[in-house]
Amino acid sequence: MNIELTLIGKPGCHLCEDAEAAVDRVLGSFMPNHPSVVVSLIQKNILDDGELAARYSEEIPVLLINGKVHNYWRIDENRFSNALTELAAQAATE
Repeated sequence: MNIELTLIGKPGCHLCEDAEAAVDRVLGSFMPNHPSVVVSLIQKNILDDGELAARYSEEIPVLLINGKVHNYWRIDENRFSNALTELAAQAATE
């Protein structure tokens, strides 16, 4: 199974730095327990993309899971971890 994460932010944003650290912590716990799941993390900068800036400038950081907004401003690590685990469980039953 593949999970695509997109973290949208901008340089110098302390909440964006906190979000990146939260994502790293959750993935550090999740990946060893789910070796069959491939997780890709794409980071996007709203300063490089006018469409992203118009859409998310007041909400950064924004975390998307498979293209859908999961969290913004602050990443709830438990909620994020549970979402990943649920996706992995769904894939295992398919």
